[in-house]
Amino acid sequence: MSARTAECSRGVFSEHIIQERDCREKQLRSVDARPAKMSDVNNDALKFSPVSPETKVTVVLGAQWGDEGKGKVVDMLATESDVVCRCQGGNNAGHTVVVEDTEYDFHILPSGIINASAMSLIGNGVVVHLGQLFEELAKNEAKGLKGWENRLIISDRAHIVFDFHQSVDGLQESERSKTSVSLGTTKKGIGPCYASKASRQGLRMADLLALDQSSFETRFRSIVASHQNMFPELKVDVEAELQRYKEFAEKLRPLVGNTIAYIHKAVRSNKRVLVEGANAAMLDIDFGTYPYVTSSNCSVGGACTGLGIPPSFIGEVYGVVKAYTTRVGVGPFPTEQINEIGETLQVQGGEVGVTTGRPRRCGWLDMMLLAHTNMINGYSAIALTKLDILDQFEEIKIGVRYLKNGEVMEYFPADMSLLEDITVEYLTLPGWRQDTSQCRVYAELPERARQYVQHIERLLSVPVKWIGVGKSRSSMITVF
Repeated sequence: MSARTAECSRGVFSEHIIQERDCREKQLRSVDARPAKMSDVNNDALKFSPVSPETKVTVVLGAQWGDEGKGKVVDMLATESDVVCRCQGGNNAGHTVVVEDTEYDFHILPSGIINASAMSLIGNGVVVHLGQLFEELAKNEAKGLKGWENRLIISDRAHIVFDFHQSVDGLQESERSKTSVSLGTTKKGIGPCYASKASRQGLRMADLLALDQSSFETRFRSIVASHQNMFPELKVDVEAELQRYKEFAEKLRPLVGNTIAYIHKAVRSNKRVLVEGANAAMLDIDFGTYPYVTSSNCSVGGACTGLGIPPSFIGEVYGVVKAYTTRVGVGPFPTEQINEIGETLQVQGGEVGVTTGRPRRCGWLDMMLLAHTNMINGYSAIALTKLDILDQFEEIKIGVRYLKNGEVMEYFPADMSLLEDITVEYLTLPGWRQDTSQCRVYAELPERARQYVQHIERLLSVPVKWIGVGKSRSSMITVF
């Protein structure tokens, strides 16, 4: 074949491929992104190369150590979303959403499940305890959550948290406490489940719902035996558990599907997709205060791996920042206030963990920490929550840098021992001493409260888009 003939052949071939791709995209966009059943998802969605969608995926992430108020921000944005997704973590997360006079608590479910016009997805990166999932659904159903079964899809690739994972979590924490400081785990089995996943012993929704159940049973017996070898005191009634999971399978079957294909089809159909990060960036297993972290990637990369979407799909990334800092459990906390200030923040802020019921440690806002998480996540803007909790303070401090032996620490360190005996340098601002809880527009905030917000924007070089001054939806002030 001559060079010219080969070139012509390649041209005809390329043109054919482009036409075929354009035809498939046109067909895909003409179909609604929310099929009645997951079996209705057209496999053509996976047959052409990824392109940047016109509508980008919005990601909401905790920017500190969790409990920043992500649930309320997601609930607010979910009213304008078609699909709301969880991408990582398990029921070690806890989000509270207040709608009118009803307070909903979510641990596994996306906070957007309240929105009756949006689909809620639990992605492949989430680990799910089925018993507690159904318990959570029942509790919120009793509070008024309706129609969830028609708008919830669980990834067939999501791993299952078994009861023995939770038992092992407690046993490991007990062992750690004998030789070193415990990690303060929630004992929800999240770490052991992710460990099973990484060691390729784990069992997924697809395995539970497979036509050949003998494989699931064999692998379940094997994973139990493996854990009992490591922890001889671990007791598991294997036969009872297998029977229990047969019953779960029937309840679960209508809810499970290929969420990867679903979300790709939704994005390509210009549907508005919102991703709700669980936990927070400083608990990220790679970038947080290791080992005092969770077992998944709570940063923006977790949205890609936990849902099966390429980075080109990501648009706005919103960091949720509490107006002060809190942390549950043990681990470094440079701006912690173990004094009357910390106690006041704890009481006024109602700082008790949704998942564990443990009181949260409290301290001033930490810009070194936020600069670290902003480097990783690249926030488009931030939502500043619980500003009203600072209303009564005569002066308010912001931690702006760390000093170690008189030397400035340029970045947040990987070695947690470097945070011992450090000095935090603070910017001290006058308090506003006025009630902000009834403010509904930015201009209504006291001047000193606005100055506090402006200092945060200047120090972080990220704009504040929303300000929370209370629990309800209506208490979120939109700045721009």
